[in-house]
Amino acid sequence: MSTHITGTRKEWLAARIGLLQAEKELTRQSDELAQRRQALPWVRVDKDYRFDTDQGSASLVDLFKGRSQLLVYHFMFGPDYQAGCPSCSMIADGFNGLDVHLAHHDVMLWAVSRAPLPALQAFKKRMDWSFPWASSFSSDFNADFSVWFTEEQERHGNVEYNYRHEPVLERHPGEEGGGAASKFATMCGTDTATYRHDRPGMSAFVLEDGVVYHTYSTYARGLDGLWGAYQWLDRAPKGRNEAEGVWWRHHDQYDKT
Repeated sequence: MSTHITGTRKEWLAARIGLLQAEKELTRQSDELAQRRQALPWVRVDKDYRFDTDQGSASLVDLFKGRSQLLVYHFMFGPDYQAGCPSCSMIADGFNGLDVHLAHHDVMLWAVSRAPLPALQAFKKRMDWSFPWASSFSSDFNADFSVWFTEEQERHGNVEYNYRHEPVLERHPGEEGGGAASKFATMCGTDTATYRHDRPGMSAFVLEDGVVYHTYSTYARGLDGLWGAYQWLDRAPKGRNEAEGVWWRHHDQYDKT
């Protein structure tokens, strides 16, 4: 039986109008933050990154596909994974199909992962996705944009992720015995330590006068706004219901659990 408060329509409307003011303020703050993101200084990218794509080898400039802006989702799918990260997959379910709209606004959207291209192509087919997905297997792209770390870096506390230093490999009580990272690793067909080498994130770039500039990157909870399902769940009566722990799966696996 629910223990949530109940009330009259009049009481609900009064509370809803109060909440509306807070929502409007949050919207204004979000608009201001977007302007601050766009006002960040641009950093020239001089390294010649190479990617494997469905159309063959490509440079970072090639990924723009003639547009002036490029958004990259750093999808957790390492070379030793058998499937993509379920959290990244849930985010991808939300942006799949957006690429055509963004492209007509002079923006190109790609997912980029370290796994070899054939593995990405197979998983993309399994998930029935249409967005372009490139492999950075042979480049330093993921390392340079702080979404991949070696075992040595983690062991010696040389990890800089989400603009903060991780002094040691962060492990949570019970992680190996069924914690979130362990469960995600199992879904990816790998072990927890291997799973954790890759991290999620997104980065933005602009192409001007033939020069690529890095303009923005965000990681971890900074991706919440891109997680389409979260935006819907935050408006559902019970929210994300995170007390249940790791409840999400690859979208073709729900009926099997």
